[in-house]
Amino acid sequence: MIRHLVRRAADAAEPPYDAHGHRRRTLVGEDDGSVHTGFGLCELRPDGGVSAHVHSYEESFHILDGTVILDVPDGSYLLEEGDYGILPTGVPHAWRGAGDTPARWADMLAPVPRARYGHDTQAVRDLPARNPVRIDVRDPRTRTFGHFETAQMDPGKQSQDLLAVSASMRTALLVYSGITVKMMVDSDLGAVASTMFMVQYAPDGVAGTHDHPFEETYYFLEGEADAVFDGERHRLGPGDCAWAGAGCVHGFANAGTGPLRWLETQAPQPPPRHSYRFTRDWEYLREALES
Repeated sequence: MIRHLVRRAADAAEPPYDAHGHRRRTLVGEDDGSVHTGFGLCELRPDGGVSAHVHSYEESFHILDGTVILDVPDGSYLLEEGDYGILPTGVPHAWRGAGDTPARWADMLAPVPRARYGHDTQAVRDLPARNPVRIDVRDPRTRTFGHFETAQMDPGKQSQDLLAVSASMRTALLVYSGITVKMMVDSDLGAVASTMFMVQYAPDGVAGTHDHPFEETYYFLEGEADAVFDGERHRLGPGDCAWAGAGCVHGFANAGTGPLRWLETQAPQPPPRHSYRFTRDWEYLREALES
């Protein structure tokens, strides 16, 4: 049974663009043994597009480079680097190219699309191609989007201007043991099957080995990590991707002298209790009982 995988950026072959100027590289999918997680990198040329369609799964996204237009029933939005959002199950949507260079984004699909059911996707009637507007994360009518800035990961440099890019508790940082977490997509944004967030490790940041009753994906953006998955050790850097299935014992440490940062997803959403099972806690109990 496969409980984890690692995909190196250097080993990845880019798929060709389709006839509409779009391509997607699958990093985690059904063939990998995943049940709850589909994860990939999408790219759309400025003159390209993805016709209107719906999914029987939830889709979260984070724009990595460039600009792209997202059409949904309530409007058309110009998305730029750092923007993120969620497309709930069954919501019609389409993508249009914009700008002068291809746009790239990471997508997280929960549960995993199934090839035997047409990848759980259906084409629908075209949506109106309205003039796009920028997202306004403070507007309560559009609370399915957000925006991330790298400066948000520095607990010592928060400001009212920076916090204004979000109007909810998504501005809050979770900081512990040299690790900073910035929530992006969760139930507050309307997600029901998954989460997406940014993680940053200080040079001394370490997370001891642990496992979860859910699947996690990690797409590395900055720095180098020493990672362990069920006893296998890996050095991971920008562009690499890893997936830990339910029950995979894994841990991380910053292997460099600067910040280590990655985009992380979880599916299904963590339970309110017992989301983490740390190896050290149960080893401590075993030794205490033996003595």
